[in-house]
Amino acid sequence: MSEQKIEFTRNYHDHSTSEGFQFEFVCDRCGTGYRTPFDDYAAARVAGGLQTASSLLGGLFGRAAEVGEQVRSAAWEKAHDKAFREAAAALKPDFRQCPRCSAWVCRRQCWNDGKGLCKDCAPDLGVEMAAAQSSRTVEEIWAHSRVAEDDRAMLTEESWREGASASCPQCEAPLPAKTKFCPECGARIAPAAKCSNCGAKLEAGAKFCGECGTKA
Repeated sequence: MSEQKIEFTRNYHDHSTSEGFQFEFVCDRCGTGYRTPFDDYAAARVAGGLQTASSLLGGLFGRAAEVGEQVRSAAWEKAHDKAFREAAAALKPDFRQCPRCSAWVCRRQCWNDGKGLCKDCAPDLGVEMAAAQSSRTVEEIWAHSRVAEDDRAMLTEESWREGASASCPQCEAPLPAKTKFCPECGARIAPAAKCSNCGAKLEAGAKFCGECGTKA
């Protein structure tokens, strides 16, 4: 009885027609696979000839066509089973079934020979390491890009002035931005003097610039 059994897998598609047989086996993981060449079914031409004779002449030929169709149907099923067994035997070496997840995967791309498992269950560590390193590099590039954008924003005069802090020259209390009087002691906050030559800040009461020596 063993020779009557037809072994099959779930990862195939049957493209057979009444004219012949063709099967496609695909990888459960990546979706690629192999398709057998179209195997012409010779008996189909005989049945086709009988059908033509039936339409033209009728009568005896019509009954012969019906008998031929019944014979063709039984013969086709037998030929189909034979073609499927041959296709499965021919393409099975290109696939492996994972003992852990039972998926049928292609040996070329999705099978880990060293581990005896599919690459979903036992990924290729070298490939995963390279992918992880590339991903980390991309993340670092984006992080540096964001830092650079923040730096450029800080260099604008408006952003720098808003972020600068000052203290009252009288009581040294911290001052909010753009204030004219100290909220603690009420002293008038005069704008900071700058050197007319180099632009450096001048200390209160200074007669000469501490940076370039220009007279204030």
